[in-house]
Amino acid sequence: MTEQIVKSLTDPSFLIALLVAVAVFATVFTALPAFGGDPLKARMKSVALEREELRARQRARLAAEADRKRRGLREEQSVGMRAVVDRLDLRRALVDETTLSKLRMAGFRGQNPLTKFLFFRLVLPFAGLFAGAFYIFVLGGLAAQPPFVKLFVCILLAYAGFYAPVLYVSNRATKRKESIQKAWPDALDLMLICVESGMSVEAAFRRVADEVGTQSVELAEEFVLTNAELSFLQERRQAYENLAQRTGLESVKAVSQALIQAERYGTPVAHALRVLANESRDMRMNAAEKKAAALPPKLTVPMILFFLPVLFAVILGPAGIQVSQQGIFPN
Repeated sequence: MTEQIVKSLTDPSFLIALLVAVAVFATVFTALPAFGGDPLKARMKSVALEREELRARQRARLAAEADRKRRGLREEQSVGMRAVVDRLDLRRALVDETTLSKLRMAGFRGQNPLTKFLFFRLVLPFAGLFAGAFYIFVLGGLAAQPPFVKLFVCILLAYAGFYAPVLYVSNRATKRKESIQKAWPDALDLMLICVESGMSVEAAFRRVADEVGTQSVELAEEFVLTNAELSFLQERRQAYENLAQRTGLESVKAVSQALIQAERYGTPVAHALRVLANESRDMRMNAAEKKAAALPPKLTVPMILFFLPVLFAVILGPAGIQVSQQGIFPN
């Protein structure tokens, strides 16, 4: 048996067949990836196509929103609201610079939102008073309470209706500022790349607006509006100041001041944008660390009320069941 194996291994025809088989296997193994395609290239191509689809959808949504807002600006204001506001001269009584600033920060621009805001501040107190009086005196609510308490509840509802539009605008402005603040460091990095590549400030704003729209529509809207103001305003400084006023953020104000100084004195914009981008990222990281540090005190009360009783029940439950079954003093 051993001699036959040795004879087969030393046979020239067998050795040639073995070498041919190894060569064919190596050739097929080497050429197989070429026929199957490069998986990295296929993955990169799919990612690029998906990114282009996301950009196209975002551009379509931004274009639809801009078209809707342009139509809203062209539409005439409600005749009834405007007549009531003008006749009672509510602008002089209820509007100040703080109110206008809050409306701009909330994304409400123009006279139509201001007219609606003043009209609802006039109507909602009477609506709240009427609803409270109908519930208390007609439906019999708070029947056990004295008349003074019932009257106080009606006045409280009227007071809440008077300040409900203010709270709504403040809440809207706060959410809008948070959205802009989250996307601002990334927008600064993109703007820095655009400026260092040789693009103008207007082109950088337009390009960044297209890219950052997937992360924050509000910031993309502000960049588009600033780009438009840079085109038609007499002083470019006013466009940058308007951007800072509409957002109400210190980081945006710092960038606006840097752009104004660059326009006035001819200083390089890229270095200032790099420094401000790093500061914005540090501020966002500090805010995240602050929230993380405030988490343990916030979890103390829920742990005491919910976790610890369940933990004690799981640990001491079996012992209590065993004691109850056997008795405290078994025989």
